[in-house]
Amino acid sequence: MSPGPARGRTSGAEAAGRRGSVRRWQLVRAGSDAVPASTRRFMRRARQRRMRAALPWAVAAGLLALAGLVAWAVLGTGLFGVREVRVEGAELVNPVQVRDAAGIPDGVPLARVDLAGTARRIGALAPVQRATVTRDWPDALVVRVVERTGVAVVPQGERFVVIDDSGTVFRSLTQRPDGLPLIRVVEPGPDDPGTRAAVDVLGALTPQLRAALVDVTVESLALIKLRLDGDRTVVWGDASRGDDKARVATALLGQRAETIDVSAPDVVTFR
Repeated sequence: MSPGPARGRTSGAEAAGRRGSVRRWQLVRAGSDAVPASTRRFMRRARQRRMRAALPWAVAAGLLALAGLVAWAVLGTGLFGVREVRVEGAELVNPVQVRDAAGIPDGVPLARVDLAGTARRIGALAPVQRATVTRDWPDALVVRVVERTGVAVVPQGERFVVIDDSGTVFRSLTQRPDGLPLIRVVEPGPDDPGTRAAVDVLGALTPQLRAALVDVTVESLALIKLRLDGDRTVVWGDASRGDDKARVATALLGQRAETIDVSAPDVVTFR
């Protein structure tokens, strides 16, 4: 018998035996009683700890997303855009002038409006002394205007300009308005020394002098004159010591004199 074929048959049998003996694995779900209770409690507590640790991050992420959505709606869309500009306190300027000076296009997001810049632009209108601008959600701007108050009127050619207590010219009229004293200066304005001197003199006058006043003429900074009714003249001199000069001039109003010189109130002359 040849040994070769025998070895070959033996090897084949062994291989078949090995193939028949391969184990087959199958996954099955263990019953709840297969895991010890202590292990289950540990795993439950671990899950709870993970959830508690993740909760603040989840809340923070939600809040950030909500804030981003709100910011986008407020700043990036016309949902809260300007639809109205309300003007309060304006008489010398009309609301259209105020809105034009504000320069806010319709639909601009209300939150993006530069309130201070808008107030400055409105305040540049001559009759406006100051302005404040506030937001009125969801779609309005409120402009509150404080206008200048006239203290005197200055003739300029065939017109009359009105000035406030700073000397600022803010109105030009064809007729002299009632109730304002007349001053005569060459170039009225806040930077004109003659205008400021005349305003200072007006501020020092007593009610009696103001009631009798016709006009104030600034011939020079050292020579200011008051013309009173009855063709009387008060030589005021410069604008200094206004209260003293007003008191002395008022005391002499009853004198029969065409000219009262109070430029040196300690030494008064009249004729």
